[in-house]
Order: sequence, then C-alpha cells, then structure tokens
Amino acid sequence: MSFPASISQFQTLVMSFHGAIVIETVEEERVQALINGAMNDLQIAVFEWSAARGLARSQGNVHNRWQNEYAPPGTQRPQALPDTTDPLDALRSIQDVAFQAIFWLKDFAPHLKDDVVARQLREVIQQFSHNRSTLVISGHSITLPRDIAQEVVYFDLKLPEPDELYQAISEVVRSLKGRIKIELQNDGINALVQAMRGMTLQQARKVVAFAALEDGKLCPEDVKRILQRKAQVLHEDGLLDYIPPEMNPAQLGGFDGLKCWLARARVGFSTQAKAFNLPAPRGILIVGIQGCGKSLAAKTIAREWQMPLLKLDAGRLYDKYVGESEKNFRRAVTLAETMAPAVLWIDEIEKSMGQSSSDADGGLSRRLFGSFLTWLQEKSEAIFVVATANDLSQIPPELLRKGRFDEIFFVDLPDDQERAAILQIHLMRHKQDPRRFDLPLLVQVTDGFSGAEIEQVIITSLYQAIYEKRPVNTDLVVEAVKATVPLSISRREDLHRLRAIAQERFVSVK
Repeated sequence: MSFPASISQFQTLVMSFHGAIVIETVEEERVQALINGAMNDLQIAVFEWSAARGLARSQGNVHNRWQNEYAPPGTQRPQALPDTTDPLDALRSIQDVAFQAIFWLKDFAPHLKDDVVARQLREVIQQFSHNRSTLVISGHSITLPRDIAQEVVYFDLKLPEPDELYQAISEVVRSLKGRIKIELQNDGINALVQAMRGMTLQQARKVVAFAALEDGKLCPEDVKRILQRKAQVLHEDGLLDYIPPEMNPAQLGGFDGLKCWLARARVGFSTQAKAFNLPAPRGILIVGIQGCGKSLAAKTIAREWQMPLLKLDAGRLYDKYVGESEKNFRRAVTLAETMAPAVLWIDEIEKSMGQSSSDADGGLSRRLFGSFLTWLQEKSEAIFVVATANDLSQIPPELLRKGRFDEIFFVDLPDDQERAAILQIHLMRHKQDPRRFDLPLLVQVTDGFSGAEIEQVIITSLYQAIYEKRPVNTDLVVEAVKATVPLSISRREDLHRLRAIAQERFVSVK
C-alpha cells in the first residue's frame, strides 16, 4: 500500500467512530506524517503526548484552525499543557477537551500495567467512540490488556515503499550538495532503492549518507555497501538474517533433479507468468539426513535466482507473553514481503513448529505452525519458501499434504558421482588442486558419508598436513576418513526408516 493510500485509509478509520487506533512501529516520523496528512484535509486538531514532554499540540499540524496564531516568530515546539507528563493526568486532560481532536500517545502501552491508568484509558476510548475524537497509540511492540484490545483497531503501517525511499535518497543528496559527487543514473538509483527495501526511512537515510561520505561520492558500487549494512540492521532486529545475492558464494554438488525442477519453477517469476495471472511458486520442503546439503540448497536457490536470502530463525520468534510469538512471526513475514522477490529459508522447521514441542510449550508451536500455514496459503508477494527438516516423525501431517508446498524433496546420502563433485568443491575451496588426489579412491572410501562429513574430512586432513609440515595428499584424507564414524552407521535405523517413507511419498533431489 502506498503512503497516500495509507493516509486515506487512516482518515476513514478516524471518521468512522474508532475511539483508538494502535500503530506498532518505531517510525514516529512516518506516524506524524500519516496523522498530519490525514488531519490537515479534515481541519482537526492534533495533540501529542510523551512521558518526557506531556501533552502538547502537534508542531507538525500547521494548517489546522487550532494552531496558535500568536506564537512568536521562530517558535518550533508548542508549550505542553501543565501537569500532563503523568499518564493518568494526561488521560484526564484529554477527556476534558471539548472539541474533536486526535491525541497521539507515544510509547503509552507500558503504562497500562497500572490498573487505574488502564481503566481511565478504556473510559476515554468509550467516550471517543461517540464524539469522533481518536486516540492514536504508537510504539515498537504493543501489548494491551485483553478488555482494551477489544476496543481498539490496529493500523498496519507498512515499511517504506520505493517512492518514499527514493524521496529519502533525494533528501540526503540535497543535504550533502557540494560535499559529494553523484555518479548515478536512473538504473543506479533504482538499484539503490531496491537495496534499501525492508529498512525504515531513518535507516535508509543513514546508510546512504554513510556510503556517500565514506568515499565522497554516491555511485553504483555503494549498492554493495548498503546491502552489507542492511544485513547488519536486520540481524540486529533479531527476526531475520539477510544474505544478499552478492554475498552468497554457495555451491551445490549433485542435486540434478532439484536443479531441473528449479529451472522450470523460475519461470513462475517471469513477466509472461504474470501476464497469464499465474501465481508465483510457493516453495519447497526438503527432507533428509543431516549434513546432506539441505541448507546449502536453500543458499544455492537464492544465488542462482539472484534473489536475497532471508533466514528465519524460528527460535527467535518465541516470547514469554501470550500472542507475542505470533506477532513476531507476522512482523518477520511482513518484513520479508517488503523485499520480494526473495527466498525465505526456514531451517529445521520441525524444531520450532513440530509435534513434539506442542505440549511442552502450551501449544505455542502449534499456533505458530497455524500462522505459518495460513500465510503460506494466502501470501500474495513473490516469496519462495525453502523449509528443511531432518526428523520426519516430528513434522505435522498437515505440512506434508499435497498443495502446501509446490513439491517435497528427499535428500539421500550422495552417490558416487555426487561425492566426486563434493570432494572437488571442498578441495578447491581450500585451495587444493583435485588433480593431485586419487579421486576414485576417495569416492570409494567415503561411501555412506554425507556432504558435511566429507567437508570435515578434508578440513581434518588439512590440519594434519599443517601439523606435520607437509602437503596434504590422498593418504592423509583416507586416514581422516577411517577415523570418522558417519551418521549412516551411527543412525542406521533412522536412515532406513526415513528412506522407506520418502521413497513412497517424496521426489528425489537426484
């Protein structure tokens, strides 16, 4: 939704007798722009409250008839009403205002732990539902008492759209005029805007200013810098890890069947598919033994499709307060949707949304699973989900039903050809020439090894070579293999059980 459309929707809520509107966001600048944009046309007074200042008329609402015409020149901040920093006193003052107005309460939710404040707020909301005044409650994460939550309406203020981000870039360029060189054409500016999707306006301004001032110019190379900073910002937020295509070096040996399927699925993101009103591919579930390349497959899909990779660590979603975990999930997928098209990777989905944890956590994992299924079925943005799982017995049956994912793949232990490819990849990654090794012998001795186990064997042999102060060779690798007990032996029964189920129901990645 564009920002003008948000203003229009907000206007409608105010005019339709909603006593309180809740906006969960850290972007107070955009909340102020939203309120002022909606109220200037309606000529309605706007007041702001914070625990630091108390209650005052909004300085941004310069066109309404309640603006103080006699304020001295240069006045920037209207004086707060006396004795209104206390939340209870502020609510009583608000209740006494005789004309229609909007009252914006900043970071007010924590004060509702006081029963008297909560009761006073409820009485104000009930009064406002009859006289068209409205409370706007904003904050990062708002938890309301249940009786108050039923009296309010939530307004979803999305993260900035491309036009807002473009405006943010323009503001930075104007403010730095004469200090930096601009070496961007239209394509470069569009790439810059795309790189900033998923960030707040304040974050966008900061990263653009930093990129420009670091070398005295704003150029196409700054896109990579911005993507790196964006990865840090999203990690600090705690819900998603972000890996841009440029920083994703994943290589996948084997998996030819999966690669062919993905090549066909990719056309679902094309303009031709959109022309036929075809939905974008929904996603895949990859099931298999640990260390066989499921996670690597997710990274490779994003790299091959040149899409950002967003990793959802479902463990970070959990919160001790009722309803907060589901809210965190909605925040995470909303953030992902602002960066579409993208690949959303949910690793070991059975650990966070599986059957084993549903009783132990009071049903929280079950509710999260329900939220995930609903979103997966109803999502409209081009988000391709790659979910991975190790323990098939813990996956809820609903997730395996046909139509949930576009396809469910099974990853078995690598065969001879795949082990040869994996050996070459890891040898070259560690700056070794595969031609110096007896690859047929190494393929033979690593039978039953997973890709991760093969990688660890190469690393172990390199450490041993450094310790012995000699070049690594085939013999050292074979020694490392003999010292390793693979999962195919230590968990033989689990592997046989998984294969028996997968051969009947799932598609092989080979």
